[in-house]
Amino acid sequence: MRRSEGGVALLETLVALAILSGAGLGLVELVSAGLAAERDAQKRERVLAVEARVLTALTLLKREDLDRRLGHHGTGDLNVDVERPEQTLYRIAVAQARSPGVEDLVTVVYRREARRGS
Repeated sequence: MRRSEGGVALLETLVALAILSGAGLGLVELVSAGLAAERDAQKRERVLAVEARVLTALTLLKREDLDRRLGHHGTGDLNVDVERPEQTLYRIAVAQARSPGVEDLVTVVYRREARRGS
């Protein structure tokens, strides 16, 4: 092998290492982004679980209790809105306090009217 051929082989090796290290860095960034997305998803899942428990508790309330809770209420990190769009329907919405304009969970429950004269 001549001296000039040895220099070319060294240059080819350096280029190959540069390409390989660039691909490795890209792979590391991809894995890092995937792990960050997983952490965010787990955090969001925990928040939704808390909101679901609050919503479930509110849907189990009787008519009188829902009437007492009509309106907008802050409960810790959550905002709860209880509305009565019709006489027998209650709309219950749960949102995070830091983004009150975005309702995460919403449901409508039916509560029959109290009997009169009984």
